[in-house]
Amino acid sequence: MPSKSSRQTLPFDPAKGRQKQGKKSFSSPKTKVREKHNSPDVNQKGQRVREENYIPEVVSRRMISRMVLLSGTPLLLALLTFVSSYFIIINELFTLPNQAVLLVSLGFFGLSVIGLSYGIFSASWDENKKGSLLGWQELKTNFQRMREAWKEAKSKS
Repeated sequence: MPSKSSRQTLPFDPAKGRQKQGKKSFSSPKTKVREKHNSPDVNQKGQRVREENYIPEVVSRRMISRMVLLSGTPLLLALLTFVSSYFIIINELFTLPNQAVLLVSLGFFGLSVIGLSYGIFSASWDENKKGSLLGWQELKTNFQRMREAWKEAKSKS
């Protein structure tokens, strides 16, 4: 086992085990200016320019609203399954098997997870185009874009 002094420290090591490596200065992202002015997100004057890999605010809000609706509704139904089954069992309205409660609640939880993905892919990724109510055409378009991106990333590596 190498001695502590010859061991390279990791960034997540506790502070007491770390060797002092000089002072690092951290600045907030708002005031951060890169040293190299030829980087893609900073122009010659040191001002931030529009990055290529970000989600516009309009599209982000569109995705979130669809995700809340398509995931939140089944999630509430899954939770209401437990409340309603408790009410049925306590008031002895009829015999309710435990497996039925489990399967119905798991079904709603599964729909909630699927709703998250559908909410992202069914939203229009174009800032100027709102998209349709169900988003079926947008789903096809966006999923095709993701498949092309995966193929491109796979071919690069």
